[in-house]
Amino acid sequence: MSDKLEKIVSLCKRRGFIFPGSEIYGGLKGTWDYGPLGSELKFNIKQEWWKFMVHQRENIVGINASIFMNPKVWEASGHTSAFTDPLIECKFCHERLRADNGEEIKNHEEIHKKKKEKVEWTEPKQFNILVEAKLGAVEGEKTTVYLRGEITQGVHVNFKNVLDSSRLQIPFGIAQIGKAFRNEITPGNFIYRSREFEQMELQYYIKPDGKEARKVFEFWKEERMKWYLMLGINKDKLRFRQHEKDELAHYAKDAWDIEYQTSFGWKECEGIHNRGDWDLSRHSEFSGEDLNYFDQDTKERFIPWVIETSSGVERPLLYFLLDAYHEDGDRVILKLNPRLAPYKAAVFPLLANKPELVDKARMIYKDLKKEFNIAWDDRGNIGKRYYAQDEIGTPYCLTVDFQTLEDDTITIRNRDSTKQERIVISEVTSYIKQRLN
Repeated sequence: MSDKLEKIVSLCKRRGFIFPGSEIYGGLKGTWDYGPLGSELKFNIKQEWWKFMVHQRENIVGINASIFMNPKVWEASGHTSAFTDPLIECKFCHERLRADNGEEIKNHEEIHKKKKEKVEWTEPKQFNILVEAKLGAVEGEKTTVYLRGEITQGVHVNFKNVLDSSRLQIPFGIAQIGKAFRNEITPGNFIYRSREFEQMELQYYIKPDGKEARKVFEFWKEERMKWYLMLGINKDKLRFRQHEKDELAHYAKDAWDIEYQTSFGWKECEGIHNRGDWDLSRHSEFSGEDLNYFDQDTKERFIPWVIETSSGVERPLLYFLLDAYHEDGDRVILKLNPRLAPYKAAVFPLLANKPELVDKARMIYKDLKKEFNIAWDDRGNIGKRYYAQDEIGTPYCLTVDFQTLEDDTITIRNRDSTKQERIVISEVTSYIKQRLN
């Protein structure tokens, strides 16, 4: 693990962003629990995505499909046969790795080499990464189902329901945010690869036309890159990468990733895929339901093609943290975009032993809480309080001092520049709102 990533992991545990799953019982590899600040950061990322992808567009709606689905869904989608990884096992320590992950294999062999231990591998075996579950109350009569390996199929099986219950016409999109689960063989790099995660996806339905598909594909590539830049990711650390033919998923006609340059290499951030008519044609075949679309203008019937944008929540969250992490002497600063920051501001009384300052500060705090998530801190000296808020990404600190009692002004300190200015208390709400928008 790189030095910077180790610092992020430490900060997240110390400050309540992310904890190892089931930690008091020794943990469960590949699972993570999100603490008070991590929950807020996650919520803000999802909210910004939904606003950008759904609320600001006329032809995109959202759904929230069930995690459990009829097992035939996964047969139709190809996951029960194609959602597999080649697995090898170290005969010495019995660690299991993906046979196609050269970097992980090399690292494993280096560890044994340093211990002067010889590594031998078993022959690769196919390993399905869908997580099985059992439904039913009576033992021996339970039905085998799967925790969904992706949220995509919940949209496609509801294509007709959404179409029949709305006035949407092609082109249109269905968006979803939700949990997915995978039997990851080698979870690692903190939350980069885990067994339980959230996805943010758009399935955008278009006419089955190659020229139109290329146009729409380019549009969504640029829109999704714009979202990361808009939320403050360093543009020099982002790039597009097209999938080679031998790495395309079974459903994909074309696929590009947005990648972020992490401290452990260029890693996938989001995928944009041309899924063709794979999903709807397969579900139409396996369910017996006609999922053709009827075009009122041309009087044509066709199975739509799908352009997909697919991102996790955890990976962008990790990249936002890595990108925001800065050190300035003994000061650690998370330069998160204010829209993503868990707290939008913090309110302090200059001195905690002066009731008149505390009362005034509490009044301001309670008033601002009606509009924003606001932190309160009256512990220790003011400098330490500033540093504590810098470390969790709070963009503004508001300090009530003796001048506040005289003229109803308050000091606002900027996280990134440390500059301070005084404004009238009645203008604080609009001051913060302007900078969030």
